[in-house]
Amino acid sequence: MRLYGIDAPEMPGACRPGRQCTPGDPYESRDHLSGLTAGRSVQCEKVDTDRYGRAIVRCSADGVDLSCQMVRDGFAVERYGRLEC
Repeated sequence: MRLYGIDAPEMPGACRPGRQCTPGDPYESRDHLSGLTAGRSVQCEKVDTDRYGRAIVRCSADGVDLSCQMVRDGFAVERYGRLEC
């Protein structure tokens, strides 16, 4: 699954040659998302499928949009869609 409208740092070796990947620490980004969801009620709605067959989802944790929060907190950038935060 991919969160709608954002791009987060790639894990080591995952950024394809010639692609400008999102800067930042992928482990910190992953851990931040984990912290946003830990112990909370998470709800996701599939809105699309990407070209690799992954579900594109809008998710919230206790009513907080996870894509928006990841961008606000600096662990992802808005891309691949229009966020309405």
